[in-house]
Amino acid sequence: MNQFKSEIRDGMRIDWEAPIEMDDGVVLRADVFRPVAEGKYPVIMIYGVYGKWLAFQDGYAEQWERMVAGHPDVSAGSTNKYQNWEAADPEKWVPDGYACVRVDSRGAGRSPGYIDPFSPRETRDFYLCIEWAGTQPWSSGKVGLLGISYYAINQWHVAAMKPPHLAAMIPWEGAADWYRDMTYHGGILSTFFGNWFKKQVMTVQHGLGERGPVNPNTGEPMGRHTHQVVAEQTVYVDAERPSRIVLPVIPR
Repeated sequence: MNQFKSEIRDGMRIDWEAPIEMDDGVVLRADVFRPVAEGKYPVIMIYGVYGKWLAFQDGYAEQWERMVAGHPDVSAGSTNKYQNWEAADPEKWVPDGYACVRVDSRGAGRSPGYIDPFSPRETRDFYLCIEWAGTQPWSSGKVGLLGISYYAINQWHVAAMKPPHLAAMIPWEGAADWYRDMTYHGGILSTFFGNWFKKQVMTVQHGLGERGPVNPNTGEPMGRHTHQVVAEQTVYVDAERPSRIVLPVIPR
């Protein structure tokens, strides 16, 4: 379980598939991008369902082209080999002394289990991942969260649980009210989440193996092969409440 590959690439130390054991024994997988020099660095973490090995350019080709055309500064100064959908580019952050951690949530990408977005179990896993990152030998003990949309929503959830090592969060475009912000805008039904689940979650599930995308940096399948692919979309209207959050928040 504790075996993973560590190498130096593009000016960074990259730990591929670092194991993070949950309190029920399920082992999630994380990639850690950090400075080559030994030291203790503040952490920027994302955790979620989009598949940490799915290249932005492969999974969202049209959006990538439009973004780069309209905002060329996003791709400037980076090889863009480690770009992920709605996540921080480690080639921009690691040179400034940060460690970037990407975790495939339970049932997504390289992490086994039953995928259940926005659930109490997912939030508990996120909490445990934050505490893992805050206690690693390369960590300063301060963990920050940064991400857009889904990656912002689950920041609100986990921050309300007050993980001791969580120091700050930047939730970009993250809803906090399932009814008003996400499914009934102005009282009008939005069908977004049904399409989102089928197109962006089920397509990167753990278990797809050779049927799914391949990581262009490792040549391995984005989602390990297993005998069963399982998923569920459930609405949790009484998730951890944002009013409990006491750490610095920079909403975007």
